Amino acid sequence: MNGQTAISGSLALNSTPHVIMIPASGPVRTRKLRVAAYARVSSNSEDQLHSFAAQNAYYTELITGNPEWEFVDVYADEGITGTSVEKRDDFQRLLKDCRRGRIDKVLTKSTARFARNTSESLIAVRELRDLGIGVCFEEQGIDTAQMSGELLTAIFSMIAQKESEAISENIRWSIRNRMENGTFTATSLPFGYTRDETGEIKVDLQRAGYVKEIFEAFLSGRNTKEIAEEMKRRQEIETPLQSYQWTVHAIARILKNEKYTGNSLWQKSFMTQTLPRRYKVNKGELAQYYVKDTHPPIITCSVYDKAQELLRIRKEQFHPQGMESSRLSGHIECGCCGSTFRKVQHGGKVYHACRAHTLDRKKCPTKQIPESEFEHAFLRLYYKLRHRGMPILSQLLTDLQTVQNGKLLWSLDIVEANKQIADIVRQERLLAELKQQGLVDPDIYITRSSTLAEQLRTAKLEKERFLESEEDQTIRQTQVLLEILETGPEFLEAFDEELFSELVAKIIVEHNECLRFRLVNGLELTETIERTVR
Repeated sequence: MNGQTAISGSLALNSTPHVIMIPASGPVRTRKLRVAAYARVSSNSEDQLHSFAAQNAYYTELITGNPEWEFVDVYADEGITGTSVEKRDDFQRLLKDCRRGRIDKVLTKSTARFARNTSESLIAVRELRDLGIGVCFEEQGIDTAQMSGELLTAIFSMIAQKESEAISENIRWSIRNRMENGTFTATSLPFGYTRDETGEIKVDLQRAGYVKEIFEAFLSGRNTKEIAEEMKRRQEIETPLQSYQWTVHAIARILKNEKYTGNSLWQKSFMTQTLPRRYKVNKGELAQYYVKDTHPPIITCSVYDKAQELLRIRKEQFHPQGMESSRLSGHIECGCCGSTFRKVQHGGKVYHACRAHTLDRKKCPTKQIPESEFEHAFLRLYYKLRHRGMPILSQLLTDLQTVQNGKLLWSLDIVEANKQIADIVRQERLLAELKQQGLVDPDIYITRSSTLAEQLRTAKLEKERFLESEEDQTIRQTQVLLEILETGPEFLEAFDEELFSELVAKIIVEHNECLRFRLVNGLELTETIERTVR
């Protein structure tokens, strides 16, 4: 009773309750641990293909043999470089399934098999740890679920990255050397060319005819959009056109490609040396090499030069000096009439104007708005998102994932697909063991191995198609938004075109005092216009 009186007295003196927080003990696991594995071999040699099949079989048996584990899948990339995760289809599939909540733990042989890029490796590990998924590296004895796992991953990944950088530098030196002595040969060929049995470049007569038509049409006055539309129409019935994407940019690439004259300009673009590597247009950073008569021509140098001159004239007409296009172009829409906005210039100042209002002011009351007002509104929007919007986006993401996981959990289609994949992998391992013991004829081994590889590919594609059909793209788009905001600056002092294009899908001008920003995940937020030109 005395104790009760003391507590009551304390509450009377202090209006704030004394709260004791009991930390969460973590989720209680009521099901088996869902385990997947990732394997990769870095070339197409026969020995490494055997290693590839062995890794598939090893992880399948390891996971299915543990009564506490439930087998999810073995994600395996074959003959693909590890320096960039974007080139590894099954690695991307692994990450997608982790985001869908289908995996609790990932097994892999070593940090070098997982990634040779420190940045991408740590990004993937961090994301998986945030999702509650540990990555186990067998050779190094690392489990990222432990506190020291990420640090050890960074150490081993840096070692692998240095090895990859040394290999890449040797390759770059070899390519530069061949360019300097004129023996370089490009791996890809432009539309209209092919290679014969000896590897020599030759003209594809059917497709070369279309290249000539494109140059003739352009020089006769038609623009790239008209030519692209004509090619799309003919593509439906003319077979040689069907394997090419006939866009405006594709037509422009053909018109600008000097290789159709039989000459080659090498190193027009290059791969950056720092990771993650990206292709960049060579604007003088590296030497270029112009070599004549490297292959048969399709058009004359005279025709090519005329096309370049016409491209230059039309560019100047379309983009007068001081009127270069901006990232805002094509992103602004009129909320009153639905028309797009176009960039205009008056008195040395840049504006964006509704096309309908420009043609007839009676059709739309929305007046032109200075470009600076769009930029200032975006700066305010970014600040609000960065400092107050992330918890809202995080909760939205959690709610979306909860709904999605409920739909996919224990799907009979996925369970059946996993069983089929595991069975094919077991057959691959058995076939490899029989070959190693000399019990299978080499021709039979090659045929059966190819059949199993195709069956495995088909089974995984079928599984992926099912998951893709069920996946809510809003989840991924919201994840991207959060990643950009988490790594972005605290405050933007000036308009950032790259950040704008990554965050904003469209700007709707509600009226002359209000803008509605539609983010890439569909979420819409409004910002007022502080100053409007009347």
